Amino acid sequence: MAVHIQIASEAGACYGVERALRMVEDAAKTSPVPVHTLGPLIHNPRVVADLALKGVTVVDSPEESAGDTLLLRTHGVTPNEERRARKLCHDVLDATCPFVKKVHLAASRLYREGYQVVVVGEAGHPEVEATLPHAPGAVVVGDASEVADLPACKKIGVVVQTTQSRSNLERVVSALLGRAEEVRVVNTICDATSGHQGACAELAARADVMIVIGGRISANTKRLTEIAAELCPRTYHIEGADELDPSWLDGAGLIGITAGASTPASQIDAVRSAIEAAI
Repeated sequence: MAVHIQIASEAGACYGVERALRMVEDAAKTSPVPVHTLGPLIHNPRVVADLALKGVTVVDSPEESAGDTLLLRTHGVTPNEERRARKLCHDVLDATCPFVKKVHLAASRLYREGYQVVVVGEAGHPEVEATLPHAPGAVVVGDASEVADLPACKKIGVVVQTTQSRSNLERVVSALLGRAEEVRVVNTICDATSGHQGACAELAARADVMIVIGGRISANTKRLTEIAAELCPRTYHIEGADELDPSWLDGAGLIGITAGASTPASQIDAVRSAIEAAI
Protein backbone atom coordinates (compact mmCIF):
# COMPACT_ATOMS: atom_id res chain seq x y z
CA MET A 1 0.00 0.00 0.00
CA ALA A 2 1.32 3.42 -0.96
CA VAL A 3 1.85 5.74 1.98
CA HIS A 4 1.39 9.48 1.54
CA ILE A 5 2.65 12.24 3.80
CA GLN A 6 0.85 15.57 3.76
CA ILE A 7 1.58 18.77 5.65
CA ALA A 8 -1.45 20.90 6.54
CA SER A 9 -1.95 23.82 4.18
CA GLU A 10 -1.34 26.22 7.07
CA ALA A 11 1.16 25.06 9.67
CA GLY A 12 4.21 26.20 11.56
CA ALA A 13 5.73 29.51 12.57
CA CYS A 14 3.45 32.53 12.24
CA TYR A 15 4.44 36.08 11.34
CA GLY A 16 4.91 37.14 14.95
CA VAL A 17 7.24 34.23 15.71
CA GLU A 18 9.27 34.66 12.54
CA ARG A 19 9.62 38.38 13.31
CA ALA A 20 10.80 37.65 16.86
CA LEU A 21 13.32 35.06 15.68
CA ARG A 22 14.78 37.52 13.15
CA MET A 23 15.07 40.13 15.89
CA VAL A 24 16.85 37.84 18.32
CA GLU A 25 19.20 36.45 15.67
CA ASP A 26 20.18 39.97 14.64
CA ALA A 27 20.66 41.03 18.25
CA ALA A 28 22.83 38.00 19.00
CA LYS A 29 25.13 38.98 16.10
CA THR A 30 25.30 42.74 16.65
CA SER A 31 24.75 43.58 20.32
CA PRO A 32 27.89 44.83 22.10
CA VAL A 33 26.52 43.44 25.38
CA PRO A 34 24.92 40.11 26.37
CA VAL A 35 21.43 39.40 25.03
CA HIS A 36 18.53 38.05 27.07
CA THR A 37 14.80 37.45 26.63
CA LEU A 38 12.28 38.37 29.31
CA GLY A 39 10.74 34.95 29.75
CA PRO A 40 11.01 32.37 26.95
CA LEU A 41 10.88 34.25 23.64
CA ILE A 42 8.37 31.71 22.27
CA HIS A 43 6.79 28.54 23.64
CA ASN A 44 9.17 26.16 21.91
CA PRO A 45 11.76 24.67 24.32
CA ARG A 46 13.98 23.47 21.48
CA VAL A 47 14.22 26.90 19.92
CA VAL A 48 14.92 28.42 23.33
CA ALA A 49 17.68 25.83 23.87
CA ASP A 50 19.19 26.64 20.46
CA LEU A 51 19.20 30.34 21.36
CA ALA A 52 20.99 29.56 24.62
CA LEU A 53 23.76 27.91 22.59
CA LYS A 54 24.11 31.23 20.77
CA GLY A 55 24.43 33.07 24.07
CA VAL A 56 20.83 34.29 24.37
CA THR A 57 19.60 33.48 27.87
CA VAL A 58 16.19 33.70 29.54
CA VAL A 59 15.71 36.03 32.51
CA ASP A 60 12.68 36.38 34.76
CA SER A 61 12.93 40.11 35.45
CA PRO A 62 14.44 43.26 33.89
CA GLU A 63 16.70 43.57 36.91
CA GLU A 64 18.54 40.41 35.82
CA SER A 65 19.50 42.05 32.52
CA ALA A 66 20.55 45.50 33.75
CA GLY A 67 23.08 47.00 31.34
CA ASP A 68 22.45 44.33 28.70
CA THR A 69 20.17 43.92 25.68
CA LEU A 70 16.70 42.58 26.49
CA LEU A 71 14.02 41.27 24.14
CA LEU A 72 10.40 41.40 25.26
CA ARG A 73 8.83 38.03 24.49
CA THR A 74 6.25 37.44 21.76
CA HIS A 75 3.48 36.93 24.34
CA GLY A 76 4.03 40.45 25.67
CA VAL A 77 5.00 41.78 29.09
CA THR A 78 3.23 44.03 31.56
CA PRO A 79 3.60 47.81 31.23
CA ASN A 80 5.45 47.84 34.55
CA GLU A 81 7.98 45.28 33.30
CA GLU A 82 8.54 47.27 30.13
CA ARG A 83 9.10 50.52 32.06
CA ARG A 84 11.65 48.86 34.31
CA ALA A 85 13.39 47.29 31.33
CA ARG A 86 13.74 50.59 29.48
CA LYS A 87 15.14 52.21 32.61
CA LEU A 88 17.68 49.50 33.39
CA CYS A 89 18.82 47.93 30.13
CA HIS A 90 21.34 49.02 27.53
CA ASP A 91 18.78 48.29 24.81
CA VAL A 92 15.22 46.96 24.79
CA LEU A 93 13.81 45.25 21.68
CA ASP A 94 10.07 44.70 21.62
CA ALA A 95 9.37 41.29 20.05
CA THR A 96 5.75 41.30 21.22
CA CYS A 97 3.55 39.88 18.47
CA PRO A 98 1.62 42.71 16.75
CA PHE A 99 -1.59 40.70 17.19
CA VAL A 100 -0.99 40.60 20.96
CA LYS A 101 -0.53 44.37 20.89
CA LYS A 102 -4.03 44.61 19.40
CA VAL A 103 -5.41 42.74 22.42
CA HIS A 104 -3.74 45.25 24.77
CA LEU A 105 -5.16 48.21 22.84
CA ALA A 106 -8.66 46.71 22.71
CA ALA A 107 -8.67 45.91 26.44
CA SER A 108 -7.50 49.43 27.28
CA ARG A 109 -10.13 51.03 25.06
CA LEU A 110 -12.96 48.97 26.53
CA TYR A 111 -11.82 49.84 30.05
CA ARG A 112 -11.74 53.56 29.26
CA GLU A 113 -15.26 53.32 27.83
CA GLY A 114 -16.60 51.88 31.08
CA TYR A 115 -16.89 48.20 30.27
CA GLN A 116 -16.16 45.38 32.69
CA VAL A 117 -13.44 43.71 30.67
CA VAL A 118 -13.47 39.93 30.28
CA VAL A 119 -10.44 38.22 28.80
CA VAL A 120 -11.33 34.87 27.25
CA GLY A 121 -8.22 32.77 27.73
CA GLU A 122 -6.07 30.71 30.05
CA ALA A 123 -5.47 32.16 33.49
CA GLY A 124 -1.75 32.37 34.16
CA HIS A 125 -0.74 32.27 30.49
CA PRO A 126 1.93 34.93 29.77
CA GLU A 127 -0.19 36.60 27.08
CA VAL A 128 -3.18 36.85 29.39
CA GLU A 129 -1.05 38.11 32.30
CA ALA A 130 0.41 40.81 30.04
CA THR A 131 -3.08 41.87 28.94
CA LEU A 132 -4.74 42.24 32.35
CA PRO A 133 -2.91 45.43 33.50
CA HIS A 134 -4.24 47.26 30.43
CA ALA A 135 -7.74 47.01 31.89
CA PRO A 136 -7.68 47.25 35.71
CA GLY A 137 -10.25 44.95 37.24
CA ALA A 138 -10.40 42.71 34.17
CA VAL A 139 -11.30 39.07 34.78
CA VAL A 140 -10.22 35.93 32.96
CA VAL A 141 -12.77 33.39 31.74
CA GLY A 142 -11.48 30.09 30.43
CA ASP A 143 -14.78 28.62 29.26
CA ALA A 144 -18.52 29.12 29.47
CA SER A 145 -18.80 27.29 32.80
CA GLU A 146 -16.84 30.10 34.51
CA VAL A 147 -19.26 32.83 33.44
CA ALA A 148 -21.57 32.06 36.35
CA ASP A 149 -18.88 33.29 38.76
CA LEU A 150 -18.86 36.81 37.29
CA PRO A 151 -20.55 39.65 39.18
CA ALA A 152 -23.58 41.21 37.54
CA CYS A 153 -22.80 44.37 35.56
CA LYS A 154 -24.40 46.55 32.87
CA LYS A 155 -21.63 46.56 30.26
CA ILE A 156 -19.22 43.71 29.49
CA GLY A 157 -16.42 44.11 26.99
CA VAL A 158 -14.70 40.97 25.70
CA VAL A 159 -11.22 40.45 24.30
CA VAL A 160 -9.67 37.10 23.48
CA GLN A 161 -6.29 35.44 23.90
CA THR A 162 -4.95 35.28 20.35
CA THR A 163 -4.65 31.48 20.34
CA GLN A 164 -8.18 30.69 21.52
CA SER A 165 -10.61 28.82 19.29
CA ARG A 166 -13.61 30.57 17.77
CA SER A 167 -15.90 27.87 19.13
CA ASN A 168 -14.82 28.55 22.72
CA LEU A 169 -15.27 32.29 22.22
CA GLU A 170 -18.78 31.73 20.85
CA ARG A 171 -19.75 29.56 23.84
CA VAL A 172 -18.45 32.13 26.32
CA VAL A 173 -20.19 35.02 24.58
CA SER A 174 -23.48 33.09 24.51
CA ALA A 175 -23.20 32.58 28.26
CA LEU A 176 -22.33 36.26 28.82
CA LEU A 177 -25.39 37.54 26.97
CA GLY A 178 -27.58 36.83 29.97
CA ARG A 179 -25.22 38.56 32.40
CA ALA A 180 -25.33 42.18 31.19
CA GLU A 181 -27.44 44.72 29.32
CA GLU A 182 -24.66 45.14 26.76
CA VAL A 183 -21.95 42.71 25.64
CA ARG A 184 -19.36 44.09 23.25
CA VAL A 185 -16.92 41.64 21.68
CA VAL A 186 -13.59 42.51 20.08
CA ASN A 187 -12.50 39.33 18.35
CA THR A 188 -8.72 39.36 18.83
CA ILE A 189 -8.11 35.76 17.78
CA CYS A 190 -5.13 35.77 15.44
CA ASP A 191 -5.86 34.97 11.79
CA ALA A 192 -2.96 32.53 11.79
CA THR A 193 -4.51 30.65 14.71
CA SER A 194 -7.82 30.27 12.89
CA GLY A 195 -6.05 29.25 9.69
CA HIS A 196 -3.92 26.65 11.45
CA GLN A 197 -6.95 25.18 13.20
CA GLY A 198 -9.06 25.01 10.05
CA ALA A 199 -6.29 23.41 8.02
CA CYS A 200 -5.62 20.93 10.84
CA ALA A 201 -9.27 19.86 10.97
CA GLU A 202 -9.47 19.46 7.20
CA LEU A 203 -6.41 17.21 7.10
CA ALA A 204 -7.22 15.25 10.27
CA ALA A 205 -10.62 14.32 8.85
CA ARG A 206 -8.85 12.46 6.04
CA ALA A 207 -5.67 11.19 7.71
CA ASP A 208 -5.03 7.79 9.28
CA VAL A 209 -2.35 9.28 11.55
CA MET A 210 -1.77 12.90 12.59
CA ILE A 211 1.55 14.18 13.91
CA VAL A 212 1.39 17.55 15.67
CA ILE A 213 4.74 19.30 16.20
CA GLY A 214 5.36 21.96 18.83
CA GLY A 215 6.18 22.75 22.42
CA ARG A 216 4.14 21.00 25.07
CA ILE A 217 3.69 24.34 26.82
CA SER A 218 2.39 25.96 23.63
CA ALA A 219 -1.32 26.80 23.95
CA ASN A 220 -1.93 26.88 20.22
CA THR A 221 -0.12 23.56 19.66
CA LYS A 222 -2.18 21.89 22.37
CA ARG A 223 -5.35 23.11 20.66
CA LEU A 224 -4.19 21.69 17.33
CA THR A 225 -3.67 18.36 19.07
CA GLU A 226 -7.18 18.48 20.55
CA ILE A 227 -8.72 19.34 17.17
CA ALA A 228 -6.79 16.59 15.38
CA ALA A 229 -7.58 13.98 18.02
CA GLU A 230 -11.33 14.60 17.72
CA LEU A 231 -11.16 13.70 14.02
CA CYS A 232 -8.23 11.29 13.94
CA PRO A 233 -7.85 9.03 17.00
CA ARG A 234 -4.26 8.20 16.06
CA THR A 235 -2.95 11.69 16.84
CA TYR A 236 0.45 12.24 18.44
CA HIS A 237 1.98 15.46 19.80
CA ILE A 238 5.78 15.63 19.63
CA GLU A 239 8.35 18.36 20.11
CA GLY A 240 10.86 16.99 17.63
CA ALA A 241 11.77 14.22 15.23
CA ASP A 242 13.59 12.23 17.90
CA GLU A 243 10.25 11.58 19.66
CA LEU A 244 8.67 9.92 16.63
CA ASP A 245 7.76 6.24 17.22
CA PRO A 246 7.71 4.31 13.91
CA SER A 247 5.04 1.96 15.28
CA TRP A 248 2.57 4.88 15.25
CA LEU A 249 2.67 4.77 11.45
CA ASP A 250 1.80 1.09 10.98
CA GLY A 251 -0.90 0.54 8.38
CA ALA A 252 -1.36 4.24 7.63
CA GLY A 253 -2.19 5.27 4.08
CA LEU A 254 -2.17 9.02 4.78
CA ILE A 255 0.05 10.56 7.45
CA GLY A 256 -0.82 14.15 8.23
CA ILE A 257 1.53 16.69 9.77
CA THR A 258 0.71 20.01 11.36
CA ALA A 259 2.66 22.29 13.66
CA GLY A 260 2.05 25.07 16.13
CA ALA A 261 2.69 28.74 15.48
CA SER A 262 5.99 28.57 17.40
CA THR A 263 7.39 25.72 15.29
CA PRO A 264 9.98 26.76 12.67
CA ALA A 265 10.08 25.12 9.25
CA SER A 266 13.32 23.32 10.09
CA GLN A 267 11.55 21.26 12.77
CA ILE A 268 8.73 20.35 10.40
CA ASP A 269 11.24 19.29 7.74
CA ALA A 270 13.10 17.14 10.26
CA VAL A 271 9.91 15.31 11.27
CA ARG A 272 8.90 14.73 7.66
CA SER A 273 12.34 13.27 6.94
CA ALA A 274 12.07 11.00 9.97
CA ILE A 275 8.66 9.75 8.81
CA GLU A 276 9.99 9.10 5.30
CA ALA A 277 12.83 7.07 6.81
CA ALA A 278 10.42 5.06 8.95
CA ILE A 279 7.86 4.03 6.34
